[in-house]
Amino acid sequence: MTPRTKEKNEEIRLQRLAQIRKAAADVFLNKGPLLEIRDVAAQAGLGYGTVYHYYSNKGDLLYDLLWDALERAGGWLKAPLEAPLKVPPECPQEVPRASASGEAPAGGHFGLAAAADTGNLAAADSSRETAAAAELGPVAAAGVRLLQLWAEDHALYLLHKLAGEGFASLPEARSAPLSAAFRREVLAPLASLLETGHAADGAATSDGNAEELPYRLERAEMLLAALVGCASLSLRRGRLHEEARDIACFLKL
Repeated sequence: MTPRTKEKNEEIRLQRLAQIRKAAADVFLNKGPLLEIRDVAAQAGLGYGTVYHYYSNKGDLLYDLLWDALERAGGWLKAPLEAPLKVPPECPQEVPRASASGEAPAGGHFGLAAAADTGNLAAADSSRETAAAAELGPVAAAGVRLLQLWAEDHALYLLHKLAGEGFASLPEARSAPLSAAFRREVLAPLASLLETGHAADGAATSDGNAEELPYRLERAEMLLAALVGCASLSLRRGRLHEEARDIACFLKL
């Protein structure tokens, strides 16, 4: 048998870490701080010793899981929504419709361009989903996208949930840097979106009266807390992806 190369060993290590963190996020949704390393091992389909080799205690595992999720959390507002949103029909009488020409209403910064009519059924379905997403305003579209990301990545949901609690389950030496990074990478861009209709780096601090910043960040925190609360039941039922737009309509984003 050919010995594994250093590069292959590193690839396996990274795969194992991702597998363990994903399993830990899934377990945490059901057990919270009561989760144990053995629970994570069972969820991941790995041996207890394998998981223990990477994480000897659940505190280190949760801390790494949250930082890893934060690295993925900062771009959801800045990047355009390239993939069509899987959304149900629009909220009745609550969101503006696209024009007869198929153009998105003015101000739809997160709107998606309609796919060209190729006669292919799959392309037509994608175009309808894209047009439905374009009808949403920027805040609602971003909210739907975030909810759908939570459905796909439970660690992201866990990050936002624990951020709303001030990362109280972690020691202060660990919670403080996480809170500061979350404020910078997530809250500030979201505050900018709520204020101007589009996310931009530094906009939450460079425009307007600096004294308004705490209030604007509080609005962003309240919005995320509302999304977390509404997403909880749908997430446990495994229906968050399908019900994301219903939640956005309910919150009148």
